[in-house]
Amino acid sequence: MPDVGYLHRGDEKIAENMTYTQFIPYTDRLDYLAPLANNVAYALAVEKLMGIDKLLPPRCQYIRVICCELARISAHLLGLGAFAMDVGALTVFMHTFTEREKIYNLCEFLTGARFTTSYTRIGGQTHDLPDGYLETVTEFLRTFKPAFNEVDKLITRNRIFVDRMKDVGSMTAEDAVNWGWTGPCLRACGVPYDVRKSHPYLVYDRLKFDIPVGTHGDSYDRFICRVEEIRESRKIIQQCVEQIPSGGPCIVEDPNVALPGKNNVYYSIEGLISHFKIIMEGIHVPPGEAYAFTEAANGELGFYCVSDGGGRGWKVRCRPPCFIITSALDTLMKGRMLADLVPLFDSLNMIGGECDR
Repeated sequence: MPDVGYLHRGDEKIAENMTYTQFIPYTDRLDYLAPLANNVAYALAVEKLMGIDKLLPPRCQYIRVICCELARISAHLLGLGAFAMDVGALTVFMHTFTEREKIYNLCEFLTGARFTTSYTRIGGQTHDLPDGYLETVTEFLRTFKPAFNEVDKLITRNRIFVDRMKDVGSMTAEDAVNWGWTGPCLRACGVPYDVRKSHPYLVYDRLKFDIPVGTHGDSYDRFICRVEEIRESRKIIQQCVEQIPSGGPCIVEDPNVALPGKNNVYYSIEGLISHFKIIMEGIHVPPGEAYAFTEAANGELGFYCVSDGGGRGWKVRCRPPCFIITSALDTLMKGRMLADLVPLFDSLNMIGGECDR
């Protein structure tokens, strides 16, 4: 029987005892394979609560989408590589991790950190894209396509690999919906639900991409959906690189939300006061409640925030996709061989930090 909750750090309670901005690094540790996407989901919830979600500068929105899709590719690459390795295909793991290292290089170039980035802020980003970043991303997309095609050829039609996963852990569309599944696991069952299409946020409504769906809802379909989603994410990033405005702010220009520039802090009493209040008291959010959700690598990632008007969340809750998906493991394993547990569990792509309750 799956028993989630042993990795219990109390993230949600921690969020209620620090400012909204201070909690951003903790979101990195939820789905630690896609920290950039976690940052964005949490920031959108607070921004919705503040009523500034529609005021985000266009450049900021494109930057966030690029970050989210790079995070999706990175998370899926690890999922596919570990998936293949656990059933004996070690070479695939080497190929996928080679490409993930390139994405880590992009993260380091952008944020200064490779893993836990903490790049997003309430109302925007910590800083703009560095010079030459978009050109570096374009070069990565160019080399990534043939490299990933090689991975596809290595494993997708491998007879042993297919036999280990076909008809293992099948889930009907109706049961998947009843369990509350989202993401690749739900789409593998034939349900074309994707938050980016059903409830567009940021600039996803300006981008063209498809939603890969399966037919059998088994472990193999879940694998294939992630393979195709990587290709769609590559298309999305390419469109963002082409459409992103060449200039403009990357954060809401509001002294009550964005930290003032260093020169303003050093040489202006108003700037110093604004900096002090944001750091010490936090961004003051009007009383109310809001729920914002995004299409993370494993499905719908949502944050529910309640404010009492102060600089800290009065109540914060996270809706992690892995927690719901993993709950169905016992049902999926009934009647199967013990050896089927490995590919089945890998196909769900459970992330421990996200199952943290």
